Amino acid sequence: MTLSEIEIVSESSKDNKNNKNDTAAAGGGQVPPEVVLIFDVFGASAYGDLQKLRKFVEEDGVSLSQPDGNGYYPLQWASLNNFADVAQYIIEHGGDVHTVDNVRQTALHWAAVRGSVAAADVLLQNGARVEAVDVNGYRAVHVAAQYGQTSFLNFIVAKYHADFDVPDNDGRTPLHWAAYKGFADTIRLLLFWDAFQGKQDKEGCTALHWAALRGNVEACVVLLHAGTKQELTVKDSAGFTPSQIAADRGHHHVASILSNANRARNNCWKDKACINRVGNIGYAPILFCIRRMPFTVLIWILAFSSMLASNLLKVTAVVGLWGWTAVSLSVASLLMFVRCSSKDPGYVKTSGGIRNGADAEGPLLTIDLTNTSHWTGNWSQLCPTCKIIRPVRSKHCPTCKRCVEQFDHHCPWISNCVGKKNKWDFFVFLLLGTLTSLISSVVAVHRMWTSIPALQSEESWIHHVVFQHPGAAVFLFIDFLILIVAGTLILIQGYQISRNITTNESVNATRYGYLQGADGRFRNPYNHGWVKNCSDFLIRGYTDDDDIAWPPLQQVAR
Repeated sequence: MTLSEIEIVSESSKDNKNNKNDTAAAGGGQVPPEVVLIFDVFGASAYGDLQKLRKFVEEDGVSLSQPDGNGYYPLQWASLNNFADVAQYIIEHGGDVHTVDNVRQTALHWAAVRGSVAAADVLLQNGARVEAVDVNGYRAVHVAAQYGQTSFLNFIVAKYHADFDVPDNDGRTPLHWAAYKGFADTIRLLLFWDAFQGKQDKEGCTALHWAALRGNVEACVVLLHAGTKQELTVKDSAGFTPSQIAADRGHHHVASILSNANRARNNCWKDKACINRVGNIGYAPILFCIRRMPFTVLIWILAFSSMLASNLLKVTAVVGLWGWTAVSLSVASLLMFVRCSSKDPGYVKTSGGIRNGADAEGPLLTIDLTNTSHWTGNWSQLCPTCKIIRPVRSKHCPTCKRCVEQFDHHCPWISNCVGKKNKWDFFVFLLLGTLTSLISSVVAVHRMWTSIPALQSEESWIHHVVFQHPGAAVFLFIDFLILIVAGTLILIQGYQISRNITTNESVNATRYGYLQGADGRFRNPYNHGWVKNCSDFLIRGYTDDDDIAWPPLQQVAR
């Protein structure tokens, strides 16, 4: 079977479920039963009308163990629309949790379509088999993954120990289906449970092949960050890697992401980019010399080309004071560089995290969902790599391979992440660097301007400096570039601090549900106004995530 045929089969295999959704479109309590004409037990079950169902059964003697014309049972309709009380009544009056329809799907399969947790709990408590399979080898975990029912999947895995990594008849696991359909949250949960993403189906396809096939960008990124990168080179039975499949299907953005990740994997030295850890300096001295050498040379150029040059006027006390100020700020900037590089940016502790264990209730079911400082129902809080549930504003850094609280960005110039615990230091570092460049340039220009005699009309001042004082010209050019870069960064950081938002949140605002209002527009619940935002940052060095201006309207990130 080719990948094209797989696409057709995967869609056609859900026709029955789509028909169920169409037939019971008004189910789930969306339409009051009194406005719907109900003629039989199937309609009463689908619409959750327990009163009419009792009349049909207790007065008219209708059986609840017989299917309708399509082979569907009342228990399946009640389970689909999550009417737990109706499902319980049907079971108590002759409904069998083991009965199957024409494709051998049980009521639990139907509950998985819409993520009917309450109905599934009733079914499983009454003896339903969580590992029941249909004609395609689909279990409830496969169906839940196909429809992106993450909460349902977590429920049956955590509480009833469903096998989350089991293959269907074609060798496709729930992770394959979640990747194919592009449900990133479901992928995160499965990887959090240690689902094996290197598993290949009968066509040799991994979950990454399936995500690339449909061009699901976020699904590919989640799989890449949590994987071993070996999946990038796995070929299917036709000899295609995930990046080749994406390129062949016209998903050029996905193909580019996968190709770049593969190149980065081959350049193993890039994996050592993040070298600073708490208590482990690593290659920090080398980076210290390499990255600060240009600035050190710049100071020497300033000293010998502008301050101590013999062809310039004698340095006055005021100019000398400003020159030493620039040198002092440079030294202070150097010290802040070391501090930013070596300081813990706010790594989320893994020892205290909630991991996949042998708890009877499972890890996620033990969480107090009202505790917004820890678990808010946002599936992006799951880190499939660190196996922890991180705070809402945290993010996993693929370079440092750790989760960082209030993650701002990974800065290659300091070889460290910028986060909750070192953002204040990073801001001061930028401020010192900007002041150093500004004062140095002013001193150099002042020395050149006051020391050069009156020029001939045909010779410009810049021309004279370039050819008569090349050292000063080089210094001014490099210093001007540093001033632009450092000044731009500090303006951006200052603006974001005043709004209490990180660089990561600014760039990826549309991905985070907690940054969106009911109308879908940007809405930052952590913004208390620029005065409080700035004062909290300057005094404490960070802002408290528990102190929100208003409750987020939507916690689940897309």
